[in-house]
Amino acid sequence: MEYMTTRLTPLLATIAAALAGLAVAMPAAASAQTVQLGQTTTPLSAPACPKKSSLADCHIVLTRTTALQMMSDAIINPMRVNQQGWITSFTVGLSRLVAKPKERAGIIKGLDTRYGGAPELAISVLEPEPGNRYKLVAQSGVYNLTPFLGQLLEQPMSLPPRFSSFTALPVIRGDVIGLTVPTWAPVLALDLPNGQFSYRQSRRANCNNPAAAQTAQTHVGVEATYGCYYAGTRLEYGATEIVDTKVPKTYVGQSVRR
Repeated sequence: MEYMTTRLTPLLATIAAALAGLAVAMPAAASAQTVQLGQTTTPLSAPACPKKSSLADCHIVLTRTTALQMMSDAIINPMRVNQQGWITSFTVGLSRLVAKPKERAGIIKGLDTRYGGAPELAISVLEPEPGNRYKLVAQSGVYNLTPFLGQLLEQPMSLPPRFSSFTALPVIRGDVIGLTVPTWAPVLALDLPNGQFSYRQSRRANCNNPAAAQTAQTHVGVEATYGCYYAGTRLEYGATEIVDTKVPKTYVGQSVRR
């Protein structure tokens, strides 16, 4: 059997060498850095009532407020943005409340009635101000949580209810990511070490009881005082940020986002 061999002519050899040189000289494609905000040593999970406590005595439901995790696993400001980029998805742990489906349905109905609707949340971008005040600078659409109770929900930032368009939230260094709950959401993990976990709510009165009226931040540009502080509790949420690729210093048209 005869084997075919291919020989490079001087011209083809020159072209091949030039292409090889270009391949070496070309810079690697810029890849975006991904940051997981809120993910610490203790993994996020769907919370449950502490052992030997009834649902009536278990305060795992967050109601009618915007909340911000201040410390997780002794890490201060775990939801703080350190580089400019985009929030592209979020993770939230949702308690199933109770094990029995029929009993759960009754509890959900009662909470829906008491707090003005089905369990919902929105992801909020907050700008810190002096005196534990935060200004709402961007917010996602509102997500209905009823189908996902009992799960660790990981959701891309798409617009409900059909999730047909991508709606990432722009962030800059110093922003923090909060969790807005216009109605109710079972997202609180309790009885954790006071010196390692804490969060705040966007209200400053009657902190030991559920909010008597709506205190959630829903209007962009408006500030609120986060005066209610809760030690030993974790909001079971996190967010994924895609960091902007740095603009070359030689580029003169760089713009400031905010």
